Amino acid sequence: MTPAPPVVIVDDHSLVAGALALALHARGVAATAVSPEEFLPRLDDPAPPGALVLLDLDLGDGVDGAVLVPRLRRAGWRVVLVTGSQDETRIAVGIAAGAMGRIHKSAPFDDLVTAAVRAAQGRPLISEGERSRLEALASSSDAEQRLQRERWDRLTPRERQIVDRIAAGKRPTAIAEEFVVSVATVRTQIRSILSKLEVRSQLEVAALARARGG
Repeated sequence: MTPAPPVVIVDDHSLVAGALALALHARGVAATAVSPEEFLPRLDDPAPPGALVLLDLDLGDGVDGAVLVPRLRRAGWRVVLVTGSQDETRIAVGIAAGAMGRIHKSAPFDDLVTAAVRAAQGRPLISEGERSRLEALASSSDAEQRLQRERWDRLTPRERQIVDRIAAGKRPTAIAEEFVVSVATVRTQIRSILSKLEVRSQLEVAALARARGG
């Protein structure tokens, strides 16, 4: 009898990963819990034939499991996202990149184990309709991100500096003093920023800057 493909559980919560591995063993599935620190350096190593990784979406230290899916797929892994996140866009990005499906940590533990067994057996976790919906959501998110990048690219270097000051809570008078220009000049630059970013207020500019991390 051909042995079942191995299952690797990658989660920064060792208790969760360990409990899931034990439960899968009880169902006849060979599973191993591995910390992100152990797994990530070997991310691009060829996977064992048919191997499955149950990948936490939030791996700690700002590592987003969804963005790792393409590399894992290239290495030969089948991937299921295991997450407590309700951010459908992040989940959609992982699905569009080739993940088999997602398992919610908020589900009853027995349901989580059953879903993991289904994935290990190669059975689908989501319908084709749900996959299509998530892929469309990921595509829409990509388009929105491209549009945001295009808007930011419209700004001049000085306008980006002013955006940073707005995000830091500085008023036009303080910005004018810093750059040794008139307040009228700063207000003109702010109007240009609002137009290029297609927003209506400095509060929206600050929110966009913070969300962008800049």
